Order: sequence, then structure tokens, then C-alpha cells
Amino acid sequence: MTTKAFGEPIARLEDPRLLTGQGRFLDDIGHRALAAAFVRSPHAHARIAAIDVTDAVGVDGLVAIYTHDDLDGRAGEPLPLLIPHEALTHGRTGYALAKDEVNHVGEPIVMVVATDRYVAEDVCARIRVEYEFLPPVVGIEAARAAELLVHDDVPGNVSAHMVQENGDVDAALAAAPHVLELDLDIERSASTPLEGKGVHARWDADDASLRVYTSTQASTSVRAALAARLELPLDRVEVIAPDVGGGFGVKIVHPWPEEVMVPWAAIRLGREVKWTEDRREHFVGATHERGQLQHVKVGFDDDGRLLGLDVTVWHDNGAYTPYGIIVPIVTTTQLLGPYKPGAYRAEFFSLYTNTVTVTPYRGAGRPQGCFAMERTMDAIAAYLGLDRTVVRERNFIRPDEMPYDHGLIFQDGRPLIYDSGDYPATLDKLKKLIGWEEFEAFRAEARAAGRRVGIGIACYVEGTGVGPYEGGWVKVETDGTVVAATGLTTQGQGHRTVFAQVVAEELGVPVDRVTVTTGDTRRFGYAVGTFASRAAVMSGNALASAARKVRQKALRVAGEALEADPRDLEIVDGVVRVIGSPSGAPGGSIPLATVAVLANPLRYAFDREAERATQFGGPVDISKPPVAEGDSPGLEDTGFYSPPRSTFANGMHAAIVETDPDTAEISILRYCVVHDCGTLINPRIVEGQIHGGVAQGVGGALYERMVYDDAGQLLNASFMDFLMPYATEVPVIETDHLETPSPLNPLGIKGAGEAGVIPGSAVLASAISDAEGFAITRMPISPSDLYSLRLERQPR
Repeated sequence: MTTKAFGEPIARLEDPRLLTGQGRFLDDIGHRALAAAFVRSPHAHARIAAIDVTDAVGVDGLVAIYTHDDLDGRAGEPLPLLIPHEALTHGRTGYALAKDEVNHVGEPIVMVVATDRYVAEDVCARIRVEYEFLPPVVGIEAARAAELLVHDDVPGNVSAHMVQENGDVDAALAAAPHVLELDLDIERSASTPLEGKGVHARWDADDASLRVYTSTQASTSVRAALAARLELPLDRVEVIAPDVGGGFGVKIVHPWPEEVMVPWAAIRLGREVKWTEDRREHFVGATHERGQLQHVKVGFDDDGRLLGLDVTVWHDNGAYTPYGIIVPIVTTTQLLGPYKPGAYRAEFFSLYTNTVTVTPYRGAGRPQGCFAMERTMDAIAAYLGLDRTVVRERNFIRPDEMPYDHGLIFQDGRPLIYDSGDYPATLDKLKKLIGWEEFEAFRAEARAAGRRVGIGIACYVEGTGVGPYEGGWVKVETDGTVVAATGLTTQGQGHRTVFAQVVAEELGVPVDRVTVTTGDTRRFGYAVGTFASRAAVMSGNALASAARKVRQKALRVAGEALEADPRDLEIVDGVVRVIGSPSGAPGGSIPLATVAVLANPLRYAFDREAERATQFGGPVDISKPPVAEGDSPGLEDTGFYSPPRSTFANGMHAAIVETDPDTAEISILRYCVVHDCGTLINPRIVEGQIHGGVAQGVGGALYERMVYDDAGQLLNASFMDFLMPYATEVPVIETDHLETPSPLNPLGIKGAGEAGVIPGSAVLASAISDAEGFAITRMPISPSDLYSLRLERQPR
């Protein structure tokens, strides 16, 4: 392989191991561990009157039963509220095991530890919990009405209320030639990764240290949370994320109740303990997202240009707020997309319900915001009789207006300032890719054949690379291999490949000589986590910084060995040489492996290569110490990257759909994407991210919804009942790229991880509306929903 790595569409380095069954996931660890299981609430809202374990204590294989009363110290306190905010006036979190009251079906009440999972589950079935039933609050409308309360001390069920505005919205709307109002609805969905949550803990009493393996998106954060919750010194806690079978946001929450209880029990029992989540547990005991009601009021002129935009959002945050109010903040700031809104006001109410807690799911509030804005742009176009792309183009922020300050505060607490992008160029690419101008001819042909088709478009801007920082470590080993580590975790994104490409490019080594470790606090202890399309921006730039430092040292050490000025040297294919000279030229080059040996002054010769670095291995300058002041042995270094603010990627999707005139079945005929994530590290991986995101977007638009009854019971808590798109429902995805490098980081990159999912509901609603001739204002939409909408519009 050559050393040209950055920007190349190389195949993923991690795949051969995973595809040949050599992955190491949470349930592959701890086969001799004790097994944990949990008694979970079958009720949405109730007080715990009593817990009776009489019938359970005699079961063979039972090791321990724990309730909240057993939790000592900080383990018995409410779980942390991870992201506080001044607008979150009534934040509430649950306990590791419920104390006094349960607030959603699936909340853990009792933990059982046994010799295996089967025994643990049998014991759980024998434990009797007595409840005093309380009326549940289910759905946003019930929460907003506030006739019943989820938490007695939270007035109106409102956890948070926030308003951001820029300009005089009321005056702008009053003066606008045209005003429209829309009521929109996005239902709940959930991450549902292939692998659920899981925890394995091992306590070493001899040195009072704890090692925890957990299927997480934030191993360093879990480490800090456990050290605090279990009252252990941070340096005595290790947390490792093994291979993780998907996350999509649900695994960024920490610590989960199980992440506290499993290590807590391991410490007290002096035994390894493990718990892996089953699918029903995940549906009712993990987290959901998406659910919002939205009211949009927009003023515009005769050309469709926005003059004023007033948006109110009612957000369902479920029973608790462990992750704060990030989702509605993102909705109300990212809603603006690539447009200049005129005067803008965004207000949201985050509401408690007796349903599963809501935390970010891939897109994290952006799909809802995109749906609101893009439905609004289509409504303006329909009202004025204009082409939908024309209305969008007239409202675009222009490239010469970058950086563009919206006058709002983003989720990272920093100004919402777009750093780069060329939205007109992206739209032009998309129109050509989908054949926008040619579509009416296709529609006419379809209509003549009795078919009903429509075309849709949706645009978005995505804040990526949020801080505060990430770090990276790079080392050249004495055999010429390069090892690198970063603290954030990976859940299938291809991090080991793209980070290896970054390091290989900076060091001048073949990419297959670079090995990358992520999510292991033993290897790198300072990190934030994997979320918000931040990994490439943050750890990519951090690893590049570390690699540049290693390169500089390598050139210095090699210069001393070659008696050459480091400025006259380069590294090509893992060999340091005089610029322009052949790698094998005698006396003019030295392998990077040898440089790594020379960078570490040795007393002992462990092998023939090490002889060169010993005190008698060659001529030395005895006037200087072997390791210069301020230097360190070895060819390794650490780098950190901390951004001034978020970068902003963008893209546009277009889709052509067919709706069956009789059955209302919805088929996607074409799906096109143009995406701008700045400088591309690996186009193949970016396309893979887009394809996966589009599949989730299709699911959220046409299939996936969490169905609760009035009692707060989730009626479709299994893959038998929770619909999702198969390969037969996900269309062939046609992609193109635009690269407008970000000026905020040295590599010029912007994130891509959530790009595919953000406009899914918006673009398909646009296409279905175009096919049917009436506006779609609620998603997801099923054939039954569409059929009912048709009936509502038939003359009576």
C-alpha cells in the first residue's frame, strides 16, 4: 500500500475480523461471571408499597437480591442529571433501583444475582411487588393539559421552558404580505441497535481496583460516573468498550441503572457479575426519542422570501431528564436549515409523561426540526404556486455570507454560527442527480398508466464536531508498526479505518501499518464520547496533531543519524529519506522502525536492532544528556483538539415515490443525496454512513413508531410488532458530494454520522404530498394513515 491515505475510499480495516466471527462484544466476555436480572415495573405510574422475596430466597443458585434499601452512600442517590441548563427548572432523574415510586413501565426495582441468567430470571418471577396505582400521563396532549402530574412537585408537567429569538417577530409577521400557520406532529421512535446494553464488572480486592466492560458510547464518562457513584478513586476504575453492536444515541446515557448496579454488586460479592439486556428490556428500559408537537407561524413576501418565523414546540421527554434538554434545543436551533429566516422566535416546552425516558437518537432533534422547516417551505411554495426548489433557493444563505451568525445559542452553549457551505451549489447538484426538471414528463407517463407518483425535496444543516475536546496518542513501535489510541468509542462507524488514514497520512506510513484503539480508558483516559457527528472532527484532528508531533521528532532523530537537516528529510512508505532521493539510496535513508529504536536511549541490547540505541552502540555527543531536557524517550506523543465552536455540515435529499391508488401502499422509486461534510477522509465510509442513516430515516418516516395505550403500556415492545424497513424497503441510494472545507479545524472536516437520517421524514412527506395533492403533516405515515387521509378529503 502507498502512503496516500487521506481522502482515499479504502475498504474498512475492521471488517475482516468482524465478518469472520472474531468480534468481541459484551456477551462474549465473562462466561464464568455471575448473572444479573432485574424485576421491572409492569405499571406506568405507581407507588411501591412492599417488596416480598419470601418465595425467592430458597432457589438453588441464588446469590443475592438487592432493593433500593440495600444501596449505601451515593449509590442510593438519584442518578446524575448529565447536562444541566438554566431553562431546565424541574429536572428529575430516577434511581439505580426505584425508590418509593415508579414512573414508567420497565423501571428497575429489584436486582437479582444468581449463578446463571436462567436462575436469576426464575427468582425475579418469584418476587412479589405490591403497588398503589397512580393515574398515568401518556402523550404530549395529556401532559400539556396537566390534569394529572407525573411528578407531584413539577407544575404543569413542564421540566423546561426556553425561548430564543432574533429580531422583532411579532412586527415582522404583522407586516408580512402573507402569513401561514401549520400544526405538525412527529411520533416517538427509538434507536433499537442490534446489540442492546450490557455490563460486565470485575473487582480486584487486593489492589481495590474495578474493571468494567460496557456497551457504551462514552467509556471515559462511564468511568468518571462510576468512580463518583461508587466512591472510588478515579485511578482505580477502568472502563472498556469492547466491540459495540450499534448505539445511535441510546448508549451515550451514563450511568445506566445497570451500569451502577452490576459493578456495585461485583464489589460486594467479590465475584464477576454480568448483565446483558434482552430485547423487551431494551424497548421498555432504555430510551426513546422524536415525539414532538409543533406549531409554525411564518410570514413571507410575494417571492416566497421569509420575513418572520415563530415556532413553538412541545417535546415529550418521558419520565426523566438524565440527558437534559439537548433534543429540543437542537430542534429549535437546527430547524433553520440553510435559510435566512428573517426575524425568528423559537419556544419549547419539555414535558414529563409516564413513558420511557427520551434522550438523543441519531439526528437528536434535527429530524423534527427539518420536518418543521421543510414542510413550511413546501407550504409557502404551494400557497404562491412556485416551484419548491425556487422558494428554497431564494431563502438560502449565500456562500459569500459565511460565516453566518443566526444570533442564537447552540446545544454546546456557543453561538450558532455556520462556518462554511455552498447551498446553491448543493441544490444544483441534487436537481441534476434526481432529474428535477424532467420529473413532470415522468409524472405524465405514470398518470397515463394509472400510476400516482410524486417528487420531494428536503434540505438541512447539521451542527457537528461539538466540544469540549478529544485527544489522541500515537506511537511508532520498534518494528515499524504504528499504534494509536483515542478515548471516544466506536459502534461500527469505521473509526479504526479513518483514524488510521489520518495517522498514516501525517506520518508517511502505509495505512495497514497503523492500529487504532478506541474506548479503552487504559489506553487513553481523557475523552468525551461518540455522539453528534463529532468523532472525525474531534479525534481526527487530535490524532493528526499527535502524529505531526511524532513526525517532527522522527525527522529530528533521523537527521542526527543521517547527519542531515531535518528540513531536508521526508517520510515515505515508513522510511525517512532525503527529499527526492530513492528510499533505498545508501546512506540517504533510514527506516522509521530504526528511528523508533534510536529515539529511546537504552542500557541493554534486547536484540540486534536495539544495539544501535545502547550507550556503546555508536558515536554520541557526550556534552549532551541522552534524553534532552523537555524531551522524552520513544517515538510517541499526544495531541488534543478543542474547537472554538461547532462545525456545520449540510446536505439535501430528494425522493420519488409512488402511492398505490387503491391500497395506499407507499413505494420509494428513487432516493438521491448530496452531502457536504467538508474534506472527505474516506468517501466510501461517508457513503456507508449516509446509506445507514437513510435506512433509519425511511424507518422513521414510514414504519417505526412507539404505540402506547392509555395505561402507559408499550404495545409493540418486540420486533414482531415494531415495524422496520428491510432491505426490500430501503431504496438504492444515489449520492454525490460537495466539499467546502471547514475553516475551524486543520483538517477542514465536518461530521457525517447523522446526515442520512435527518431529512428522511421531511423528504418523504414532501414526495407523498406531491403525489396525493394534499399536505402531510404527521409522521410516520402508514398506508392505513394515508388511506384515512384520502377518505377525509372525499366529498360527503
